[in-house]
Amino acid sequence: MTGVSRAAERNSPPRRSARAGQTGSLLFDGYLEPDRPHPGVFDEMFSPDGAVRAPYRAVRDVLAPAVAEPDARPEALDRASIGQDTLAVRGRRPIPLDVVPRVISAGEWSQLQRGIVQRVRALEAFLADVHGDAQIVRDGVLPRRLITRCARFHRVAANLDPPGGVRIHVAGLDLVRDQAGAFRLLGHNLRNPSGVGSVLENRRTMARVVPDLLSEQRVRHVGDYCAHLLRALLATAPNVADPVVVVLTPGADDHAYPEHTLLARRMGVELVEGRDLFCRDHSAYLRTARGERQVDVIYRRIEDEFLDPLQFDPDSVLGVAGVLNAARAGNVAIANAPGNGVGDDRLVSTYVPEMISYYLGEKQLLPDVATHRCWLDDERAHVLAHLDELVLTPARGSGGYGILFGPSATARQLAAARKQIRKDPWGWIARPVVQLSTVPTNAGGRLVPRHVGLRLFAVNGGGDGVFVLPGGWTRVALPEGSLVIDSDGGSKDTWVLAEGRALEAG
Repeated sequence: MTGVSRAAERNSPPRRSARAGQTGSLLFDGYLEPDRPHPGVFDEMFSPDGAVRAPYRAVRDVLAPAVAEPDARPEALDRASIGQDTLAVRGRRPIPLDVVPRVISAGEWSQLQRGIVQRVRALEAFLADVHGDAQIVRDGVLPRRLITRCARFHRVAANLDPPGGVRIHVAGLDLVRDQAGAFRLLGHNLRNPSGVGSVLENRRTMARVVPDLLSEQRVRHVGDYCAHLLRALLATAPNVADPVVVVLTPGADDHAYPEHTLLARRMGVELVEGRDLFCRDHSAYLRTARGERQVDVIYRRIEDEFLDPLQFDPDSVLGVAGVLNAARAGNVAIANAPGNGVGDDRLVSTYVPEMISYYLGEKQLLPDVATHRCWLDDERAHVLAHLDELVLTPARGSGGYGILFGPSATARQLAAARKQIRKDPWGWIARPVVQLSTVPTNAGGRLVPRHVGLRLFAVNGGGDGVFVLPGGWTRVALPEGSLVIDSDGGSKDTWVLAEGRALEAG
């Protein structure tokens, strides 16, 4: 520790040094030099004048002493992460967990929570409607071809009335902060959102490495997520006294298998593969050493296409033959419900503000990243005129494939893209370039700004309401200047501060 008292340090501005990271300097020295963070980028810890934003002051106070001590923390963090299977991506490469957390104030979280609950409620109503009478289409709010052309709309899921009326048991919502520091929703996953295992394991690791910081900040807990999930699953079970819940996994080769294992273990339910289940007389059963046992709720972690070979891909060996008929008969609940993918479609998602107005009679609380829909004449004209300033995305693609970054595209690429837009306007959407926010990230023993994204998780308990986990999966783009946030990057623990702590606006 340095000779400066914590109280004195709290009332003084962060010190600078000529060389960032030199022995005896503070951990954050050099972070705010002119070229870092980049102008026009919102840094979540420091304001442009160098002041520490209020939610991060305790983080600065604990982590700012001499480099000799902070260097030990990342090393301890690396040791603590060894063997944590949930901190892995495809190929089982550990996801680097950074020692500096991401912090969200209680006031900001309250706004985020309300916006997410509103969105889940509207999407739940939309999925029930579109798999029934599709009144929103009949009323002209959504174009019919958005549904009929959507590859994720499955007619076999129509008129499937899930127990409790819940289709979205778990939602994953991806957010970013824009240049002004405002959270905006980039997209959502209503099918099989992954990443909550990393949230739980990140917190467990940080609690071992910086327990003093966690307690001082009054960070809200995330460890009760599985209790909320189990309660929501049980609430959607058919009318039975002692429901049986299982987690259906594709198997150990799946990149999220460690998460499936973690969730099943913490909920105290069986982790099964398709070969462990079978259907008879429109009911689902589990094979056990003591004989068969009827299953009431299947928390499936496989995609629709592999869920039931009698209804989808006949060659699938991952699912359970006849499980959709069992669900249609009301004898088993499938979470998340088949057909939810239509709500994830990039084109359909652009109509969420209209859904909120149509089903709830409310204005959207949590804004989306602005999206230009090329099938609308005025928006297409704007895209064609400003394509060199926008990010063009295939409407039916997935991941980052086929994306054109207008500011870095060549004249030939822009001309080809304009031709494609005119030929198939329904195939494209465009968004402005969002300069994602940055958070200090350890790189080689010094802190540097790295862009971050955030996935939040909501659990829909039906009559019990929507629970939003107060913390999320913050993913970090590790290469300098990169705006690509994916599972191959780094990770941070996300701290939501509890109410009752006097924090100044920052």
